[in-house]
Amino acid sequence: MKVSIDPITRLEGHGKIEIFLDDKGNVEKAYMQIPELRGFEMFCRGRKAEDMPIITARICGVCPEAHHMAAAKALDDAFNVEPPETAKLLRELLYNAYIFYDHCLHLYYLGGIDVLLGDVPKEERNVIGLIKKFGMEIGKEVVKHRRYAMEIVKMLGGREIHPVAAIPGGVSKGIGEDERKEIEEKAKSCIEFAKTSLAIFKEVFESKRWNELLGLDSLQTYYMGLVDKNNHVNYYDGDIRIVTPSGKEFAKIKTGDILNHIEEHVEEWTYVKFPYLKKVGWKGFVDGEKSGIYRVGPLARLNAADGMNTKEAMKEFEEFKKEGVVHETFAFYHARLIEMLNAAERMYDLVRHNAITGTDIRAMPNEPDEGIGVVEAARGVLIHHYKLNSHGIVEEANLIVATTNNNAAINMSVANAAKKVIKKGKVDDIILNKVESAFRCYDPCLACASHALGDTPLVVNIYRGNKLYKRLKKNV
Repeated sequence: MKVSIDPITRLEGHGKIEIFLDDKGNVEKAYMQIPELRGFEMFCRGRKAEDMPIITARICGVCPEAHHMAAAKALDDAFNVEPPETAKLLRELLYNAYIFYDHCLHLYYLGGIDVLLGDVPKEERNVIGLIKKFGMEIGKEVVKHRRYAMEIVKMLGGREIHPVAAIPGGVSKGIGEDERKEIEEKAKSCIEFAKTSLAIFKEVFESKRWNELLGLDSLQTYYMGLVDKNNHVNYYDGDIRIVTPSGKEFAKIKTGDILNHIEEHVEEWTYVKFPYLKKVGWKGFVDGEKSGIYRVGPLARLNAADGMNTKEAMKEFEEFKKEGVVHETFAFYHARLIEMLNAAERMYDLVRHNAITGTDIRAMPNEPDEGIGVVEAARGVLIHHYKLNSHGIVEEANLIVATTNNNAAINMSVANAAKKVIKKGKVDDIILNKVESAFRCYDPCLACASHALGDTPLVVNIYRGNKLYKRLKKNV
């Protein structure tokens, strides 16, 4: 199978899957291909450094906060400036609001449809079908709590989408007591909604169908994620921890050192590279401890950590990992739910910190140089790397996003799912959706709900030998 995903600013686009069958009609090989050059780094060259948090936020309409904050942190590093405590608290508070609403989006509008609705007709695979099954009340709760989180982002970041508040050395605005109280109440409500979401999904997790989904793909990869000093998950700051497929710590490094530990493999059939661990090496599209392929995102973060940094999420974490490292790709959904609870709890804790309404919110930058900023986007480790000249102008920019970090694993997951569900040349819309659902587990930055309600548009070409056997189109 060959999946060609054509992204626009890492969000909008369509995919094309190429499935190659053998003479018996079974899958011989499969790939996910992205054939169009993104080239966003080129837009950054020659720009003023302080523009980067604004420019790069435009890469994505779903996760602009991630690029905004990675850029700001890269500039903190490049200007050798440490933001004041209040600025850090405000940044992290905004960031956890983003994690909450982004996970909510994927769970209820995009990939979570595969889990909650199952093999329903394609016209029902959307949020409308979700409301039809679970009722209008749950639909209202989803909309309300995404709105709460986005309102928090607006209060802290200046805008609901494409925030503008993070600047080199801190933030451009603080909050007063009235805003603090409002955020506290919204965060408290978000905690309860996250618990409700866990209960809804856990009903599916106890079903036979969930075991069938887990069986579609399992990869024994390395895992990478940001952790705090206690090796607990942190989305905004910390060190990068990498564990082996067995869960043993492979490396724990400062974010500024990350580029010394990963390399990017290139294939001629895609413009998107395949990062891998330098010390292990590129061994092709295979898993195991001898392969340098690693995964990022919710599942990877929980596998790379020893716990969560909030109370209720920690309980869920311990239950999730009671048997050790979790390799099943569909377990991304369970991990995402735990993180949604964690983000809500963390918002509540941060907004009650006694320094959150402080007025010391920026330290002045020093001479410009080179900087690296790393955050956990909702879908995984995001790296911004800038080289500035003496006038503070960007000379070079390199952005390694979560979907790129997961690129090799996504290819393998799509291939594994295709081999599981396509037998003797039989292909229909339900089978197509199961293959598609394998890469949706990763919440890839491809198509968004504004283009298709919960679906990623695809063209699937199935070949028998060298001849086109069947073409399936979906939302194209």
